[in-house]
Amino acid sequence: MSAAGLSEPTVTQDHPIGIAPPLWLLAELTYRCPLHCIFCYNPVNYAQNRNELSTAQWIDVMRQARALGAAQLGFSGGEPLLRDDLEELIVEGHRLGYYTNLITSGVGLTEARIARMRDAGLDHIQLSFQDSTKEMNDFLTSTKTFDLKSRVAKLIKQYDYPMVLNVVLHRYNLDHIERIIQMAIDMEVEYLELANTQYYGWGLVNRAQLMPSHAQLKHAEAVVNAYRAKVGNKIRILFVVPDYFEERPKACMNGWGSVFLAIAADGTALPCHAAKSLPGLDFPSVAQYSIRDIWYHSDAFNKYRGDAWMKEPCKTCPEKEKDFGGCRCQALALTGDAANADPVCSKSPQHAEVQQIVRHAHQAQLDHSAQANSQPVVFRTDANSIKLSAKNP
Repeated sequence: MSAAGLSEPTVTQDHPIGIAPPLWLLAELTYRCPLHCIFCYNPVNYAQNRNELSTAQWIDVMRQARALGAAQLGFSGGEPLLRDDLEELIVEGHRLGYYTNLITSGVGLTEARIARMRDAGLDHIQLSFQDSTKEMNDFLTSTKTFDLKSRVAKLIKQYDYPMVLNVVLHRYNLDHIERIIQMAIDMEVEYLELANTQYYGWGLVNRAQLMPSHAQLKHAEAVVNAYRAKVGNKIRILFVVPDYFEERPKACMNGWGSVFLAIAADGTALPCHAAKSLPGLDFPSVAQYSIRDIWYHSDAFNKYRGDAWMKEPCKTCPEKEKDFGGCRCQALALTGDAANADPVCSKSPQHAEVQQIVRHAHQAQLDHSAQANSQPVVFRTDANSIKLSAKNP
């Protein structure tokens, strides 16, 4: 065992027994972003670290991960368009044989730039909107970007990209679900991802303000199902229910260290977007270790692989092969111990606490004097990041 937490498990010629190679590489190129979304999944303390990998370092990461078996490459952030070398990275990703995906707010995507990206070999663009109305979209981001996003949507279609439109759902916009879907249809979107807020990062900070009522959620599901029947294969609509309203947890990232590898802007390697929130884990940096060593041999990536780490009720649960115990970050946020069963599961001893949060959200909808409605939202800004970091070092 090294000081950095790298060990040497039993290996075959290709890789350690029972550990498949990563398939999906997410390159979080920067935490800089022109938007200030109240549900952003970036770390709350992002402002403490301004370091970013260089172009050469990112290219090395891409080459190593591809050699290991990764096939899909996402460019994310923050806002990846703030990196001047994005086109250069796309060129290399295409050359290496990745299927490349740009995950963007659209801010900074001009016609000249999208043309260069098309020439560079970019395969796919996912554009985010926050709502179907200019007023709510701009409020949720604390910017004036709705009109810009609308122009970018037309550019994406103009350059013949298969477009994914992503809208994060919560209390503020769930009642607009029909208009959101109609907006996507009018934009001729092929794939609409309606992802209810997952409560980590800034979403956890603003959970009391973002959590919808059960009635809102049920209404939105009914509208989605009606549109699915109406439009058929014209547009594929994915509706991701928030975990807190479920009886069984999702198979987070298809299992810890199973298929997904995220590299943060500073080079920290992570098995999921929010893993930095977990205490006691030394996440290695690609500036110090190879992708192969990180993926197969680091303590952090092996910590929650398999089921040896599980406690009851997960340890003997027949569904553990399906859900892998749920989300470790959610278990930590709700129970204080990342090794506990994800408390959204009805078998968890802490499930009642999740039900209480849902009931509170429902009451907040009925009672405008409720504490949840009296608390202001906290926007993702450098100042708020520094303030929250000082409060929770």
